[in-house]
Amino acid sequence: MTGDMEFRKFAQRRLLCYFIPNVFFNTCVPYFTFKNMNAVYLFQGELCFARLLLPMAFFLPFIITLDLLKKTVALSEKGRLSFELPEGLGTNKFLFRKAGVNGVVTLTIAGLTTLFVQVCVPNGYSFDGTVLSVALGLIAAVITLIFTFLALQLVIPKDSPLAV
Repeated sequence: MTGDMEFRKFAQRRLLCYFIPNVFFNTCVPYFTFKNMNAVYLFQGELCFARLLLPMAFFLPFIITLDLLKKTVALSEKGRLSFELPEGLGTNKFLFRKAGVNGVVTLTIAGLTTLFVQVCVPNGYSFDGTVLSVALGLIAAVITLIFTFLALQLVIPKDSPLAV
């Protein structure tokens, strides 16, 4: 039972460590980076929205998945988990494959969504930089929550009281 509480606290700490800085930086960096806040384009110009969104869409899920799984494996090796990890979870091949798949899928979804919006808006239409900065922060928040819980679902057995 103490292993369950320790893992729950570990997961909550990791979620906070991922969530707060990602939302803060992915909102503030675009806000202070956009030169003309009234004319920000999705794909045009030196400082466009896609230049900030697409790297974030790949690296955020990749790093969260890889880091959380590595730290969970380390916690398991110390004997501080009350459940067994799935077979082969601790191998670097599995960790990088899972993190890579998460990153590529998110990048594809973000890229296709941004392209769809670009096709739907009139030629030369620009967006408000403040709104796009807030949108980037919200996207970072959603990605952080989703991939933290997805990584946890990989390691938590379905019959465990910790399973959601």
